[in-house]
Amino acid sequence: MDITESIQTCFRKYATFSGTASKSEFWWWALFNLIGTVSLGIVSDKLSLAFTVATLLPYVAVTTRRLHDVGKSGWAQLVGLIPLVGWVIVIVWLCQDAKPSSRFR
Repeated sequence: MDITESIQTCFRKYATFSGTASKSEFWWWALFNLIGTVSLGIVSDKLSLAFTVATLLPYVAVTTRRLHDVGKSGWAQLVGLIPLVGWVIVIVWLCQDAKPSSRFR
């Protein structure tokens, strides 16, 4: 999946928390969000905030679908709220290969 397909898929599945998402879909979406937030932040903090708010729900949704792909519940992303260690754990999960035996397929 390339970046345009990933962005289209994430906007099409704006609030879809069921199913799975490939690694490429998640990471292209994360890159799009990073570039969008930083670029708009250079222009205006308010534009950057508006972009972040508009893409927050699809970001959580694609993260949930990605965690489903590796056999974890979407609620597992709450581990990221644990300072420092939580982020590392969630990033490791997001980098794992898909598990074909995932109950979320």
